[in-house]
Amino acid sequence: MDLPKIVNKRKKRKGRGYGSGKGGHTSGRGTKGQKSRGKIGILFEGVKVKKSLLRRLPISRGKGKFKAKDKPVVIKTGELNKLKNGSVLNVKTLFAAKLIEEKKIGKGGVKVLAGGEKLEKKIILKLPASKRAIEIIKQAGGSVK
Repeated sequence: MDLPKIVNKRKKRKGRGYGSGKGGHTSGRGTKGQKSRGKIGILFEGVKVKKSLLRRLPISRGKGKFKAKDKPVVIKTGELNKLKNGSVLNVKTLFAAKLIEEKKIGKGGVKVLAGGEKLEKKIILKLPASKRAIEIIKQAGGSVK
C-alpha cells in the first residue's frame, strides 16, 4: 500500500548561508561579478530585458510610484435617498444635491456601491456601479442605463 506524500520541501534560498539548503560560500551565484554580489539594475547588460523598450516607457519617480493613479469617488446607495424620486443619477445631480464636491473628482470619476440605509427612491442610474448596487436600485423600482 502506498502512503500519501505529506512532506513538501521548501525552496532553496540563494545567498542565505548553509542552513538554507543551497550551500555556503558562493551559494549558487558563481564566483565573481556583479550578479554574484547583490541586486543588479534592470539596465545591466546581463539582464534579459530590451533596453529600447525600457527607454520608451515613461519614468515615474518617488514614493507613490506603485500606487494606483486615480480611484473613483464612492457613493453608497443609502446616500441616494437625498435625491428626488425619479431623478437621473449623474455627476451633475450629485453636485446639485451636495453629495460630492467638484474638487474631489479626478480622472477616476464616480462609482455607486451598495451600502448604507435602504434605498426608497426610484432612480435612473447613469454612472458606473457595482452589481449589488444595481440590484438595490432595481429593487427600489429604479432603472439602469
